[in-house]
Amino acid sequence: MLEIKEKKIAAPIIQGGMGVGVSLAPLAGAVAKEGGAGIISSACLDIIASKRTKRKVGIYEAICIEISNAKNMSGGGIIGINIMFALAKDFENSVRAAIDAGADMIISGAGLPLNLPKIQNPKNTGLIPIVSSARALDLICKKWERAGYQPDAVVLEGPLAGGHLGFKMEAIDLEENILENLLGPVKDIAKKYGDFPVIVAGGVFDSGDINKFLEMGADGVQMGTRFLATEESSATPEYKQAVLSAKQEDILVADGILYPGSPCGLPFRVIRQSPMFISSLKQSRAPKCSRGYVLQRDEAGNFTRCSAKENNKNFFCVCNGLISSAGYEPNEEPLYTVGANAYRINKILKVKDLMNELKSGLKQQTR
Repeated sequence: MLEIKEKKIAAPIIQGGMGVGVSLAPLAGAVAKEGGAGIISSACLDIIASKRTKRKVGIYEAICIEISNAKNMSGGGIIGINIMFALAKDFENSVRAAIDAGADMIISGAGLPLNLPKIQNPKNTGLIPIVSSARALDLICKKWERAGYQPDAVVLEGPLAGGHLGFKMEAIDLEENILENLLGPVKDIAKKYGDFPVIVAGGVFDSGDINKFLEMGADGVQMGTRFLATEESSATPEYKQAVLSAKQEDILVADGILYPGSPCGLPFRVIRQSPMFISSLKQSRAPKCSRGYVLQRDEAGNFTRCSAKENNKNFFCVCNGLISSAGYEPNEEPLYTVGANAYRINKILKVKDLMNELKSGLKQQTR
C-alpha cells in the first residue's frame, strides 16, 4: 500500500496525467476503482469542457467538473490531477480549482513548481512535484520549507518518459541519468526533508519493473503509456493505433534543433509518424498560435510569447497538436507522444485487465 497525505492507495501505482485530453475522468475513475491512483490532466480542460457542454467554460470550472466526474466513477478511490507548471497563464487558477474541488493530490512538473504551497492552503490535497534530479528536489524542498511545507511525495521522472522531459538533450542518454541511478540520491533528499514517498516514472512497463523499483527503495510507480493504450483512455482511435503500430525506431526525442520541438523548450518524445511532426519537418504548416496555453510573459509582463507562432522550422504547435490527438481539434493535425517503451504494446486493454495484470505480479506492497 502507498500512503500519501493519509490517503491510502491499495496498489502502489499512479496513472500518469497525460495531456491533452488523454487522462480524463473515464480513465482516472477506472484506475482509482481498481485500487490505483487515477490522475486527470488539467491541460486545455476548458476547451474540452466547453466542447462537451456547448457553452463557454473557464479552466477553474472545467477542473471542478472533471474531478467531480472522476470521483463519481471511482467508487471511492483516489483521484488527483496533473498541472503543468509550463502552462503559466492558467497555473495558479488550476491549483486553486483542484484544491477547492477536493482533489486527493496535485502532481506538478514541466518546470519547477517552487511556489506551489503558497498559492492556496492545500488542506487535504497532497502536493507532489515532479523532478528529474536530486538537485531539483533539494531546491524545491528548500523553497517549500520557507513556506512551512514539505512535499507530500515526489515523482522522479527518468529520461524514458513520454511528453516533455526534464533533461537537456545531451543528458538524456547519460548512464548517470537512468532511473535506477537517479533513485538513490533522490531518496536521500526525501529522507533529509521528512522521508516522504518517492514514486518513479519513465519506462515502467510491467510488474517486473514495479517489483525492481520497489526493491530498490521506491514507494510506488507512475505509469503513463500503458494507460494510454486502454479502452478508457480518451486518446483517439488513430492515436491508439499509432501506438500499436510504432516500432522502437519510430519513437524519438525532438529538441527543436535536429528535429522540430516543443515551444516549451524542453525535449519532447514523439512518434515520428505524427501528422503535425511530419508537417513541421516539411515546414508545410504556417506558424500560428490560436490557443496560447504555453505562452510566456513578454517584457511588459503580458502572456504573448510562443516560439511556435513565430517559427515553424524549429517548433511544432504542441497545444493544437495534442488537442487534436484527443479528438477536440478536428481541423488540426495530431501530435502523438509516448514513452520510450511504447513499441512493446501490442493490444488495447481494459483498465481492469491491465490493473489485474500489474497487481497479480507484485511481490510486495509498500507503505
